[in-house]
Amino acid sequence: MTAGSGTRRLPASRPVLDGEWVRVADRSYGTEVFRVEGRHTYYVKTTPPRDPDDPRFHPEGEARRLDWLRGRGFPVPEVVDVGADDSSAWLVTTAVPGLPAAARWPARQRSRVLAGVAELVGELHSSPVEDCPFDGGLRHTLAWAERATRSELVDVADLDEGHTGWTAARLLAELRSAAPPPEDDLVVCHGDPCLDNVLVDPATLRPTGLIDVGRLGTADRWRDLAVLVRNLQGENDGWADGADHASRFLAVYGADHDEYRAAYYRLLDEFF
Repeated sequence: MTAGSGTRRLPASRPVLDGEWVRVADRSYGTEVFRVEGRHTYYVKTTPPRDPDDPRFHPEGEARRLDWLRGRGFPVPEVVDVGADDSSAWLVTTAVPGLPAAARWPARQRSRVLAGVAELVGELHSSPVEDCPFDGGLRHTLAWAERATRSELVDVADLDEGHTGWTAARLLAELRSAAPPPEDDLVVCHGDPCLDNVLVDPATLRPTGLIDVGRLGTADRWRDLAVLVRNLQGENDGWADGADHASRFLAVYGADHDEYRAAYYRLLDEFF
């Protein structure tokens, strides 16, 4: 499928979506994201066939997580269709209103946006761990880091500034040499709660949705907090104004900064 207008058909003659197809994202691992603007708005994510254990985008895995979150009252897209054929797999969802929290909010609005993001993440982390059927802990994530390195699946062109120029082998050696933090504070984590994945109502400045939930699972809360702190420390242009947004976020969320956990989970995130 390519961007453009008119009626397009999903692979394997799945439901026709009428409207203008607009490509909104391409991932290095082959996933493409489209917005379909018609009578209704949908999002379509397609990807080459992928092993169910691959924590990068897997339509069925993300669909199960979306359904689980919706069943617990979290504002996430509704699954419209999910499927696969010999050449691709796909997920179709409804649109969730709002702008990404990563947008360039006026300075006077940022504290309210930040507070809403902290509250929503806190609500997710307060979900009963025993009710979550998805495991995002170190047993799985460290195994993926090894596999991703062996299979040359690490996107070394998109690393944190402190790892620029590193090879996947060097990243893995660094990860192996670091003592994993004890997993004594497990919560239900989003897995990739960057500011682009939290939507906000521009009128009320309250969160309206969580998207890209394919890595959701039980893990140390710093798997999420490390990503958000990195975003708020200037990685995201919309928040790079010199203010200490990360500290304000943690204060509203109710956590002290843990530099070891933050650094460890930032390093681990390089493999995803």
